[in-house]
Amino acid sequence: MNSSDCPQRVVIAGGSGFLGVSLAHHLSRAGWSVILLSRHVPRCNGPWDHVSWDARTTGDWVQALEGAYGLVNLVGRSVDCIKTPDHQDEIVRSRVEATRVLGMALRNLKNPPAVWLQMSTAHIYGDPPDVVCTEESPIGVGFAPTVGVRWESEFEQARLPGIRGVIFRTSFVLGHDQGAGGGALTRLTKLARRGLGGTIHTGRQEISWIHETDWNCLFEQALKDISMQGIYLATAPHPVSQTNFMSTLRKVLRVPFGLPATETMVRFGARFLLRTDPELALYGRYAVSSRLSQAGFTFRFPVLEEALRDLLQPAGGPDSPSTGFLQGMKP
Repeated sequence: MNSSDCPQRVVIAGGSGFLGVSLAHHLSRAGWSVILLSRHVPRCNGPWDHVSWDARTTGDWVQALEGAYGLVNLVGRSVDCIKTPDHQDEIVRSRVEATRVLGMALRNLKNPPAVWLQMSTAHIYGDPPDVVCTEESPIGVGFAPTVGVRWESEFEQARLPGIRGVIFRTSFVLGHDQGAGGGALTRLTKLARRGLGGTIHTGRQEISWIHETDWNCLFEQALKDISMQGIYLATAPHPVSQTNFMSTLRKVLRVPFGLPATETMVRFGARFLLRTDPELALYGRYAVSSRLSQAGFTFRFPVLEEALRDLLQPAGGPDSPSTGFLQGMKP
């Protein structure tokens, strides 16, 4: 692997959420200096500096990028919501405008970052049933693919020619709450413990996933490895069906049963009880990277049960506080 001899400063835009905080902890342990760039101060303390911005206009925050080795852009309004027209507009604008203004900032720097890692979505392929998508697969149809295309297109326009660019089309990240939330796994775990973790609709919906340790290590490798550029799928090599995912989760949690839910039940419950988009549960896609093996990336958690046990059943047992994920995250 070709790598920088001396890891330096990394700026994580949109770094106050679940993924940003997880990555910041990981990079800090690996010796990087981390700055979180976000609208709000992170809910938790950590080994980083924080700089405020509005993600739309340039300002004093631009100096955080001066001389930084790398830029990571994770900015984007959560898709875990009811997709009203206003919410859809916010989802698109938050991604496109933040990427655009980062590009504007780079053009005002004497020493811009050497590499820009850009978040994208594996949902860009749509929801093709029984098809395994790779980096070379065609783009899908619908709102999420449209968002992904606009996001990536803005990135390519914003990135300076001399900056190495890497796009990660990220799947469902399984992670632990380190003070900024635990992502969708936290919600699914609560549902499963209450006996609601059964088959949804047909249960054949495809779920592509990745353990946060692998996601973090992947981003760190991309920062250091100058041969990595272009589009990569950030997803584990063994996607599963919704039925398989929930049965494995129940097994790890030692929950003996999970009540099934029809499509009608999901649409009602998601909208009126969970206040989220029912299509997040009713549709999905199988995604497997064809490029990560070429980059020499090795997954620590390639299999779902191993990943869930690491996060939910540490060495002390299933009822003790989780510490196993910390061991797995050491670089």
